[in-house]
Amino acid sequence: MKLVRFGQKGKEKPGLWKAGNIVDLTKIFPDIPDIGEAFFKEGWLAKVSRVTAAGENIQERLGSPVDRPSKIICLGKNYAEHAKEGGFENPDTPLIFCKTPNALSGPFDPIILPKSSGQVDWEVELAVVIAKEGKRIKRKDALEYVAGYCVMNDVSGREAQFSDSQWFRGKSFDTFAPTGPYLVTPDEIKDIHNLRLTAIVNGVIMQDGNTKDMIFDIPTLIENISEDITLLPGDIISTGTPAGVGIFRDPPVLLNPGSVVECRIEKIGSIINEVVKP
Repeated sequence: MKLVRFGQKGKEKPGLWKAGNIVDLTKIFPDIPDIGEAFFKEGWLAKVSRVTAAGENIQERLGSPVDRPSKIICLGKNYAEHAKEGGFENPDTPLIFCKTPNALSGPFDPIILPKSSGQVDWEVELAVVIAKEGKRIKRKDALEYVAGYCVMNDVSGREAQFSDSQWFRGKSFDTFAPTGPYLVTPDEIKDIHNLRLTAIVNGVIMQDGNTKDMIFDIPTLIENISEDITLLPGDIISTGTPAGVGIFRDPPVLLNPGSVVECRIEKIGSIINEVVKP
């Protein structure tokens, strides 16, 4: 099952993606909430899985598949080759940081360059959406807490990231987390830890990795994060990026107005974002 949110920014509606068509779920369930915490808490994931309608050819903007998560938790240096290209050792435990919900945008929305930071970079990542509340989740149970998966570009303002000596601001500018194109439920993916992920910048493949190369796999991440941080339905965990980002190239390759970034993960889909001036 592939869930989408479609419509103008701020007015998105929940839908099902069916072979290029969209089922407008508000026509079937007038009381359905947007895809967020209430949607998952109230069991709508199971309810909409029983919908058999073929959908309509709705040509509207797609939004981020999840509305206003309580938190977006990201992983640093979770692929060994990415850590290596930055001159870092592999972390002994998961290195987590946050992006703020204002950074979320749709899978085909523009990336707006910030005024306060240059050196804007790309990072293709597999994002995990949490289905139910949990704390101190055991590794063996972790995948039971997953609602689905999507593609995220963890866009990074490197100038702010490095000058601040922490990552919060440089990771949280508006539009710095384009996500989508769908929320793909786990039953659609045979092995989440063996998926190719690529970032293509202006037609050139810059990142080409596989989720099997994660240092810490998804169950380990959920167990570690939830030890003392309660995960809520709709929360997003973005699981890190493979080697090939722009800042560590010689010379660095960075995003400018007119740049186009495509992030792909097999079995999930592709997001494409043009970079624009503020």
